[in-house]
Amino acid sequence: MSVTQRQFRDAVLDPAAAVPDGIVNPDGATAGKRFDVYRNNVAVNLSDALETAFPVVRKLVGDAFFRAMAGVYLRKHPPKSPLMMFYGAAMPQFLGQFQPVKHLQYLPDIARIELGMRQAYHAADAVPVAPDALAALAPDALMGTKLRLAPAVQTVTSDFPIAAIHYANTVPDAPKPVMQPEAVLITRAGFDPQISTINAAAAICITSLQEGQSLGQALATADDSLDLGAVLGLLLAQNAITEIY
Repeated sequence: MSVTQRQFRDAVLDPAAAVPDGIVNPDGATAGKRFDVYRNNVAVNLSDALETAFPVVRKLVGDAFFRAMAGVYLRKHPPKSPLMMFYGAAMPQFLGQFQPVKHLQYLPDIARIELGMRQAYHAADAVPVAPDALAALAPDALMGTKLRLAPAVQTVTSDFPIAAIHYANTVPDAPKPVMQPEAVLITRAGFDPQISTINAAAAICITSLQEGQSLGQALATADDSLDLGAVLGLLLAQNAITEIY
């Protein structure tokens, strides 16, 4: 990036910055008003992209607060891609360090869910195994078996009831969340991502499988609260297993 390009980018994201050299009207005068309009349009479009990407976070903090917070975010984290559907990847980390929302300790994990759902939506398609594929394995071979999971599969683990909070802010008349740790599994069985509530042991197991560990190794990473049969049943039901090897 040349000095001129860097100055232009910095000036676009900083409302107090001077108009970069070379930005002029047809008469040769500095194009201050035109640049201000362009700068404002950039900020508005980036803020709109963040509102679209994080609707539950926006609902939790309120529209006006979110808009102001988005203004801070976009100046700290300008886009790295022209594809706005991927903008906001640093939001969970940003929320964890943004002092005005420090009291909402669950907020970064809610952002991780929304980010994960967006990534799952745009993940590559994958062909699932047959529902009875695991049942066909010999019992003594099961623990040495490895599973390849669909690209859309993700987990989020939290000390807070993130599934219940997300549900309460997306479904009318949903029950009030009970303050307890929760984890979620994000899958995309069809066209749209889905959230399933799981426990931390299940999330650890699924992550281990994603890392290439066998079922036996994944089982060993979790504690006694893991119900391996339930985890495998959920993955199969959500078309999340694409290969058994």
